Amino acid sequence: MRQARNSRGLTLRELARRLEVSPATLSAVENDHRTMPAARLALVAELLQTPLASLAPPLDLRRVAPGGEPVVDVVPVADGGWREFVPLQLDAPLRAALAAFLEFGYSGATMRDIAQRAGLSVPGVYHYYASKQDMLVAVLDVTMDDLLARTMAARAEGRDAVERFSLMVECLALYHTHRRELGFVGASEMRSLVPEQRARVAGARREEQRMIDEQVAQACREGAFRVPRPHEASRAVVTMCTALPQWFDGKGPSTAEEVAAQYVEFALDLMRYDRGPGGRRARAAQRP
Repeated sequence: MRQARNSRGLTLRELARRLEVSPATLSAVENDHRTMPAARLALVAELLQTPLASLAPPLDLRRVAPGGEPVVDVVPVADGGWREFVPLQLDAPLRAALAAFLEFGYSGATMRDIAQRAGLSVPGVYHYYASKQDMLVAVLDVTMDDLLARTMAARAEGRDAVERFSLMVECLALYHTHRRELGFVGASEMRSLVPEQRARVAGARREEQRMIDEQVAQACREGAFRVPRPHEASRAVVTMCTALPQWFDGKGPSTAEEVAAQYVEFALDLMRYDRGPGGRRARAAQRP
């Protein structure tokens, strides 16, 4: 991070000001004494105009709430682990907040209801989080940390732009089926964030889109994709995947894995990829 910052001619103090963190905190991150959530790290990447992966590969998914309990365990994402979705170990207040946001929406959820769901008093919830807004921010940070780490792991397995694109679409679809509760809140409650938090989380979402855009552009340059408007098509693919929580509930005839494979095919069709004898076949869609 320090090298990228220096190359942009930014002082540590100026970058810290733009990130709304203390210079001491940023210095600790640059010296590997502490980690930074992916959502904020994505904003750093945007400010420094450098790929997210170059700043902190791989992402650290460990997070500790103010009360001291882990919000989410480290998720194994290398060597195909990005396809595995064990239950996230959220602390009790955050788990309760997620359930309340899903049932009532952010505006309708109350701290009293969250406390009852968590088996705590209202002051007990405030021991963990200072406000309902902080709980929403934590939910969205967990979502983007988890998703970005998985997406980068999926991308690393690809041998060319088409395969990397296919793997990343598979990852995005799997995430929004297996983690549909997080995906639903992420899609519906961005509007409920205060402006500075909205800008930060939006930066992480733009990084996710940018990684897909990058592979689409490369595949177009290589002649593998023939879509006339790749920029718009790439956004259509991401939107298609992030909309999955609106209808997928795991009770239908198709599994999450089957839906993800179908969405890879939809995405390749949208990109006008030739699967015929004269075209390259996307290997990712053929994997079990």
